[in-house]
Amino acid sequence: MASPFSKLGEFLKSPQGRRITEQAKTYARDPRNRAKAKQLMDRFRGGKGGGAGRH
Repeated sequence: MASPFSKLGEFLKSPQGRRITEQAKTYARDPRNRAKAKQLMDRFRGGKGGGAGRH
């Protein structure tokens, strides 16, 4: 039985996996999306996520 990580590796090597990887890279290059992701991670970590207007 294959481990979940080997299955993931096989998927990422497939055409669909490569397409999804490219979409994620494109999304990550956008500064607005990077800011959203940072804000979300800060919220999970309990940091100051710049949530202006939220009480």
